[in-house]
Amino acid sequence: MEKHILKGCTVLDFTHALAGPTTTRLMAEMGADIIKVELAPYGDMTRTLPYLENGRSGYFVQQNRGKQSLCLDLRKAESVDILKKLIAQADVLIENFTPGVIADMGLGWEVAQDINPELIYCSISAFGQTGPLSHLPGFDYMGQAYSGVTSLIGEPEGGPMMPMISIGDVNTGVHALAAINGALFYRSQGGGGQYIDCSLLDSYFHCHDFNVQLHSNTNGEVQPTRNGRHHASVAPDGIFKGRDSYMFVIALSPKHWAALCGVIGRSDLIEDKRYGTFTERAAHLDDIIELIEGWIATMPNDQAAREALEAAHVPVAPVLTPTEALNHPHLIERGTVRTVSDRGLGEFQIPGMPLRFSQFPDTLTLEAPYLGEHNKTVLRERLRMSDDDISQLRENKVLRAETIPT
Repeated sequence: MEKHILKGCTVLDFTHALAGPTTTRLMAEMGADIIKVELAPYGDMTRTLPYLENGRSGYFVQQNRGKQSLCLDLRKAESVDILKKLIAQADVLIENFTPGVIADMGLGWEVAQDINPELIYCSISAFGQTGPLSHLPGFDYMGQAYSGVTSLIGEPEGGPMMPMISIGDVNTGVHALAAINGALFYRSQGGGGQYIDCSLLDSYFHCHDFNVQLHSNTNGEVQPTRNGRHHASVAPDGIFKGRDSYMFVIALSPKHWAALCGVIGRSDLIEDKRYGTFTERAAHLDDIIELIEGWIATMPNDQAAREALEAAHVPVAPVLTPTEALNHPHLIERGTVRTVSDRGLGEFQIPGMPLRFSQFPDTLTLEAPYLGEHNKTVLRERLRMSDDDISQLRENKVLRAETIPT
């Protein structure tokens, strides 16, 4: 196997959908050995999500490259015995079942810790392992809704809106990765194993930069609410309409505000006390919008407006569609969007590896597993089981696997 920063780290991965698989996807990209435990008969639920071709899911492939699939029927006692033996060898166990489910399988933290005191055990859930909501199942948008974030998305006069991207799942997966890596470092210093409780709700709530402290410090006088395309507390910080597109403009510092005023031909506003600070400008947001969008309308096109702002070092960005983003030369050059090859789907584009290491500049060659593809490999190489024993497990339907196309 190619060398990378987590080479030699063995992860027993019980996760499905997105938050947990994000953590183990990044760990696979960093060279860890990921054994993806899938529950028979169907495995990870995302194996059926689009894009689908010949029973192969682009969604699943994107999230599970570099993992080995071990598909077991957890209703069989032999499966639990196998997993306990793998726990004894693992560095990390990560799961994202509803709290209590994995303990009911006989594989909870207390059992795992007794088997392997050095194990890092990470549980990801919607609402955490404790508290009044902890027993509830949930997905990204449930955590978003309970965190107060959903209420902030949309126009003031309309209802809250749903973002078409799983920000919370990916965010939680990265939070879990940070916790696991911290626990691995602590263990390397002699600290032993560790249990980690990571939730979607906690991760979402952690994203509140203004809202919580602002509400608390004003004793509830400030009630954060959705404000459409513009920030409610500071200005200019929002999305401005151009001739045929939208652009984000942020000019909060005195330097950027002065530069913006110069570009739009209104240097007189620099000393105007109505616009002295970003909070005072927010109080006159309608005027700010009219000034900036009025200036954009005088430009030959939206690109010319952005280029003028960029030349003056005013932070500006076009609001790109996903299609425009994945074709942008900057994203392509940096590998932010990359082309991968899959045995079932051929070549297609996925997001690149966001973590870059100076000693490991090259990305690893990885492929996503078919269901149960590595049953024999894991049992033979990890547990030294004979071919006859593995065949018996297959006959007893302890092991399941799909046919791999040739």
